[in-house]
Amino acid sequence: MEDNKFKFESLIIWKKAMNLGEEIDQISSSFPKKEIFNLNSQIRRACDSIALNIAEGSILQSKPEFKKFLGYSIRSLSEVITCLHKAKLRSYIKYDVFEKFYADSYYLMNMIISFRNKI
Repeated sequence: MEDNKFKFESLIIWKKAMNLGEEIDQISSSFPKKEIFNLNSQIRRACDSIALNIAEGSILQSKPEFKKFLGYSIRSLSEVITCLHKAKLRSYIKYDVFEKFYADSYYLMNMIISFRNKI
């Protein structure tokens, strides 16, 4: 049994964002070396930012402030999607990999929006 000491650790959206970050880290490591400071870095930072903003917004924030941080998470998710489109266009990832991450990201976005609407 998990002993979550921080509120965000029990949030499904945070857990899904953490998993997405790890999966994106794995696929982006196969991008060409020329992308290490460009697309590779951007997609990793954007993806990590999703979970980071969920966590930051959940701690000692008012409801409107938490909603603002969830909005930042959604914006970061849109950056991830754009980076995935770039990776697909540059043939760094195959179409089926793109589709999997696109679907996962769309699902996570809707979860975050739904959660934000219920706060």
